[in-house]
Amino acid sequence: MATSATPDQLLVVIDPVARRTDGESVRIAKDVLSAGASTKLCLPEGPEEFARALLRRGSRRPVVVGDDRALMRAVAVLHRQRELAGCVLSVVPVGGALSVARSLGVPTGAVAAARAVLDGAERRLDLLVDDSDGVVLGALRIPPVVRQPPAAVAGHPWLRTCQSLVRTLVPARPARETSLPAPRAARLRVEVDGVTLVDLDQPLEAVSVTPGCTGVAEVEVRPLSVGAEASPLRSEGRTVTVSGVDFRYRADAAVAGPVRRRTWTVWEGAWRLTVPGAA
Repeated sequence: MATSATPDQLLVVIDPVARRTDGESVRIAKDVLSAGASTKLCLPEGPEEFARALLRRGSRRPVVVGDDRALMRAVAVLHRQRELAGCVLSVVPVGGALSVARSLGVPTGAVAAARAVLDGAERRLDLLVDDSDGVVLGALRIPPVVRQPPAAVAGHPWLRTCQSLVRTLVPARPARETSLPAPRAARLRVEVDGVTLVDLDQPLEAVSVTPGCTGVAEVEVRPLSVGAEASPLRSEGRTVTVSGVDFRYRADAAVAGPVRRRTWTVWEGAWRLTVPGAA
């Protein structure tokens, strides 16, 4: 359920990667936010400064200017300090990997996203938390998916500036994704709320887990088929456990592992994100 957000006082934390890769979008976001609210800018140089800025925000509402990794880092920091539930988080997506922000309903243009920070609504979202206190905002996938890095822009600085301006006006295309090559089929046991959905004797092509907004996660298991395509197995539950031979997984924009067992639990309504309000 969404509730109206107010600009209040903002702490605008600008990720260093965003500053390096798309300075024009960063400038646009700063201008729009500063024109609509009282803002304090923070320019951290690394993850430690990034975390300190969030934890010293006082009464200011945090706004992250950066890509999916910056958003994940902010949620993880606030979650570890158990400050996530009492904080409304906003993001202006800037960078190459923006699919998580997009899937959560955040505009990927700098102007639209900044305006949503000022005039949007708060949406309460579920969170997947694993047994090592890691978090998943958008999707979990086994085997992991790797994103193709954006090609470097060669030529004059003015060309890069023009391309940055175009990105603020035209919605970005989703980044290309490819599965990491696997030497053999994955053999994993997948349990949902303690019930085995698939066991080690069934080779798997992929497993995906997505948190929703209803207190349960959606689980899809794709068996490896020989000949005719096998139908995916689907289930819903509050806890998902995957175990078996060492495996890696992709949680949003980060690859983790290898591990032999991992359990994810849905934390219902664990965090709040600002998104565009209803028209």
